[in-house]
Amino acid sequence: MTATVNPDRTQWDVIVLGGAAAGENAAQYASQFSGLSSVLVESDLLGGECSYWACMPSKALLRPVEVVDAACHLPGLSAGLDVDDVLARRDRVVRHLNDTSQVNWAVSAGIDVVRGYGRLAGERTIRVSLPNGSTRTLTARHAVVIDTGSCPAVPDIPGLRSALPWTSRDVTTMREVPRRVAILGGGVVACEAATWLRGLGAAEVTLVHRGEQLLGRYEPFVGALVSEELQERGVQLRPRRTMAEVRRPDAHGTGRGCIHGGEADVTLDDGTVILADEVVVAAGRTPNTDDIGLDTIGLAAGGYLAVDDHQCVRGAADNWLYAIGDVCGRALLTHMGKYQARTAGEVIAVRARNLGDLPSAATGHAGTPQVVFTTPEVGSAGATEQQARDSGIDVEVVEYDLSALAGTYLLRPDYRGRAKLVIDRATDTVVGATFVGAGIAELVHSATTAIVGRIPLSTLWHVVPSYPTVSEVWLRLLETLRLQRHAEHSR
Repeated sequence: MTATVNPDRTQWDVIVLGGAAAGENAAQYASQFSGLSSVLVESDLLGGECSYWACMPSKALLRPVEVVDAACHLPGLSAGLDVDDVLARRDRVVRHLNDTSQVNWAVSAGIDVVRGYGRLAGERTIRVSLPNGSTRTLTARHAVVIDTGSCPAVPDIPGLRSALPWTSRDVTTMREVPRRVAILGGGVVACEAATWLRGLGAAEVTLVHRGEQLLGRYEPFVGALVSEELQERGVQLRPRRTMAEVRRPDAHGTGRGCIHGGEADVTLDDGTVILADEVVVAAGRTPNTDDIGLDTIGLAAGGYLAVDDHQCVRGAADNWLYAIGDVCGRALLTHMGKYQARTAGEVIAVRARNLGDLPSAATGHAGTPQVVFTTPEVGSAGATEQQARDSGIDVEVVEYDLSALAGTYLLRPDYRGRAKLVIDRATDTVVGATFVGAGIAELVHSATTAIVGRIPLSTLWHVVPSYPTVSEVWLRLLETLRLQRHAEHSR
């Protein structure tokens, strides 16, 4: 049977509730080699947050800022940017918020698409509210996969919500650059947004964050280096602070990505007042589980859905319900959601066709990679030192100054950066890696490989890095570790 949009049928082998990038992968992997039929149920754009309001547009805004910054640090070069052209390129990257190509891909892959808002209505049953006001009831022979994602959390601060602040969707799709911006948050979204807003010409950018350091979930030196660079670029930091009140009497809806009214007075909890043309809330995310019918199968609405290593939802009998991506809370990263989706899709196919052993997502989560595209870049994989210690690992660490490499000197003479490995003494393998500096994003995959593959350090010693590249840091880290060990043994 040929796949189509809104097909006139009521039953499939697999129903995926939510058509973001992870959902697409789940439908594909469940059906591509098994002969199972699958359908995506989605009321918004197929492709989800990453394609239109997160990963892709944010990197489209950050890349020009990065290129200009790199040019400014090399003698003999100069560079500038045209904000209108940058925003126009961003619009092309997100296909002008048109998901036709994503729908065409799904149909070409044999995956049906049903447009509408879906909710569980009992075991293996989805009731879909259609755009025309009618409803359809769909049933799954084998499995339902939940990929409803998450949305920005807006804290209950007096006046904040009525001020109509920007969230991540606004700041990535902005139509103009506000002159003065107050950002609430100190995590990835807040730091990346501060980077591109300042780089694209915002005169005043202030980051208000509760923590002692930015990016507090990473190694301590990460926040220190990113803070230093942001401040040098004119970003004002307000650590250990939050917004106590926001007043914006002229706030009114002007459309996503447009400035929502007049000046905002932002009062911090120490009494400081910040005047802003726009307020950006980047204070975490909330899973979209409040209104997806969980009560119809005996599960509580709201909160993350706990899953096992096959991505099966705990508490749902008979292994028919799966959750992937942000909604399961394991790692709110697109690439990890897609990994979970591949696992879930294969598990569904194996169970439906009795094909053998079930795949597990446990291995990949040991290496969970992430890159923060600030200036400087931040890359990590696996556990931080503290996380490793908290899990009971006998930890050994080694660090190295990235500015001492020939490869980084060629990138910029005044290079600043740092690298760190977290090692399990018992197995002599890497369990965590962190890099900060220009051009380090591509180091993360080698670190992920070392962690997931549990490659002994004695083997990594023979993985020779090219010269002169940033990857030479692997050799320098291992050399430094040898010196540390020798010093310990000599005591």
